[in-house]
Amino acid sequence: MLFRSTASLSALIAWCRSLRHGLGAGIAVTKIFRTLAERGPAELRAAAERIATELESGESLEDALEKEKDRFPPLFRDLAAVGERTGHVPEIFGELEDYYTQQLLLRRQFRSDITWPAFQFFAAVGIIALVIWILGMIAENKGGDAIAPIGMGLTGAKGAITFLIAVGLFLTGLFVAYRFLTSSFRHRAAFEAFLLKLPAVGPCALAFALGRFCIALRMTLETAMPAPRALRQTLRAMGNAAFTAYEEPIVAAVKGGEEFTEALRLCPHFPQDFIETIAVGEVSGQIPEVMARQAEYWREEASRRLKALTRGAAWAVWAAVAILIIVAIFRIASVYLNALNQV
Repeated sequence: MLFRSTASLSALIAWCRSLRHGLGAGIAVTKIFRTLAERGPAELRAAAERIATELESGESLEDALEKEKDRFPPLFRDLAAVGERTGHVPEIFGELEDYYTQQLLLRRQFRSDITWPAFQFFAAVGIIALVIWILGMIAENKGGDAIAPIGMGLTGAKGAITFLIAVGLFLTGLFVAYRFLTSSFRHRAAFEAFLLKLPAVGPCALAFALGRFCIALRMTLETAMPAPRALRQTLRAMGNAAFTAYEEPIVAAVKGGEEFTEALRLCPHFPQDFIETIAVGEVSGQIPEVMARQAEYWREEASRRLKALTRGAAWAVWAAVAILIIVAIFRIASVYLNALNQV
């Protein structure tokens, strides 16, 4: 918690809820922040104290939040500023509360759905290591040659430890590769564009990104935020660098008078049917309403695709374990057949 640069989703939700209820009830904004400094989320109490002090000195909420930009995402700060300018702060924080709540629910669903395949993988690794150790121990007790169930000369306790170390190094290598591929925006954009092309993984990532796009675009367009800025914040709220990489040309096109539909075509990752849906909303002047319906659709689609992805991951783990077990059985059987042929 001490090393978190941006506030957690749960903390942002708590802030939005407190501000929505407090401001809706007519409580002074400075008093709300004093309360958040005393009883709000622990990770943001210091920030709440500083904001309250800024507000009491005559600063606007927009300026106070800008000084805390390392703690709050741009969408939070921008919409709070819009709410302050238009006099709709409670409504804005209500919208932000709904947005961050949906993001938190999706994140929790992902963690919940991926837990079982991860458990299966580590259980399989443990079982294979145990088989390597047991077969080596049996051979040692009987004075015969040890059988390497998965080959590579891995037998006995030493073989089991070597296998576990190899798996650990493999997982560490994947983690290091991931950190490298996401260490810069350019690398991350290329990596996430690659993920969008993968079977199962790509459709799931796309559904999550489009769901965020729909929610953010609806919120920003319902405020007095200029269209180019609204689109910029929406692209950043997608949480996918493959889309954000096209932020500048898309925003420039909108500033140049292009319609949203034509501007979004500059990004090859937006599905054609999704762009056509936005075109319908643009022609009818009801983009926020269309985005609200699309947000619900993509939320359900993300949930469905995530379940399909985790089922696929579970089957992949089982298939890998089955292959290793079959290999082990055939190797053991071949050893005994050779022994019988020599008798």
